[in-house]
Amino acid sequence: MFHRRFDAAWLGAALAACHAADEEVVPRSDDRACDVVFSPQPLAESHNARVARLIDEAQRTLDIAMYSFTDAGIRAALAAATARGVEVRFLYETASEDRKLAGAALQDSPSGRLEQDGVDVRWVNKIMHHKFMIVDGPRDDLAAADDAHLVTGSGNWSRGAATIYDENTLFLRGERELVLRMQQEFELLWTHSREFAGDPALSSRPSTLTLTDAMIADEPGTNVYFTSANFDLRGGDTFVASGRETVGDALMAAIAGASESIDIASGHLRLRGVAEALIARAADPELQIRVYLDGQEYIAAATHAAQANALDDCFAQAGADPAKQRECEDRGFLFGYAVGEAGVAVRYKYYAYRWHASYAEQMHHKYLVIDGDELWTGSYNLSANAEHNTFENMLVFRGPAYAELVARFAANFSEIWDTGRDDGRLAALRDDIEDGGPVPLVFPAMALTHAEISDLKHRIRAACPAVDSQPYRTRPESHRTCE
Repeated sequence: MFHRRFDAAWLGAALAACHAADEEVVPRSDDRACDVVFSPQPLAESHNARVARLIDEAQRTLDIAMYSFTDAGIRAALAAATARGVEVRFLYETASEDRKLAGAALQDSPSGRLEQDGVDVRWVNKIMHHKFMIVDGPRDDLAAADDAHLVTGSGNWSRGAATIYDENTLFLRGERELVLRMQQEFELLWTHSREFAGDPALSSRPSTLTLTDAMIADEPGTNVYFTSANFDLRGGDTFVASGRETVGDALMAAIAGASESIDIASGHLRLRGVAEALIARAADPELQIRVYLDGQEYIAAATHAAQANALDDCFAQAGADPAKQRECEDRGFLFGYAVGEAGVAVRYKYYAYRWHASYAEQMHHKYLVIDGDELWTGSYNLSANAEHNTFENMLVFRGPAYAELVARFAANFSEIWDTGRDDGRLAALRDDIEDGGPVPLVFPAMALTHAEISDLKHRIRAACPAVDSQPYRTRPESHRTCE
């Protein structure tokens, strides 16, 4: 089934390492704050609205690393912040495309408008997939980490992420180690980034504090992993993939160390090591594993066989070249089917016969809850591409100090795991398909098993033979029903 087999000896070693790493956690001090906003929410109650309010409170600095940003309220808050003297640095994925424009188009691009508002915008040569902000952080003073605000999670700053998709956004204050490590990550990327337009008036004052690992004390109960550890530097501004999989390796060890339960909510499952770690644990009768994926991860058995054959062909052509082998993995092998076939409970957030971004109610979380008392969450997709081509973060919380936070994620998982399953939604959709009227091709989201989706797709094809014709395939956004 797979090109390479999971290493059982590694599994045993990882289990031992995980249990050996258990530590007593001290209670959090009263001056710390830890909260989460789960999307979707009304816009006024969303993470976007809260981010804008935090920006309004900034006094000195804002450091932002963001994949996608379209929220007007946040943009207005950023403009107001620079007007009152707050220094804003923005690592922005969109800038890598905006920079290719010229003249008025450049100035009117999302990055150009930010610069007009006084924001210093830069981009990196790999995909900037972080979604974090540090407010009044330790650019110049180590002690600033004690009061700085940190925002991070799965949600971009867009209306879809706020009001449509399943997302989570953490709001932290007083988390000294996490703030320092996120600041260190930001400085690494900023130092080796590239100017968007090179406006000298927007060149930010260099940080006077050079953070090193020795300056950051480990605190009990928290940790953070970055995919930046997987890249080597070539010259001053070029990151090159090394083949390391830092976050994936940590997740594999966490899965190997689980004793009671593993709940995963992830838009994607396209990382071989994690998939094989789940398959290796699937036979344990004492362990409950549940995986909830976005609908775009569903594939039929025949499609799974085809992708496996294509991957084998790619590896054969790659030979022993590690870089070419990584390119094969980075194409995006969908492991949901294989993990489900191994006995893991897998459901998909399913809302359309054919996926399209214009109407997708995406399950965009990227979190794991292990044994009910350990949380892994961040921007990191479970994919080889995330390890080799993008900058990501994955935070870890465990122990009594974070029990409430972990419990909120566990409750969120229980809610989304049963999306649309207790209100007759699937039965109603089947009736709509078979009553002779227009056949719905986009419908209210439901958490469905592979078998339920296969049956639903069969019913739709029977009622609408045209659904797999070229017009429907190439323009699904224009065919939300079938007459």
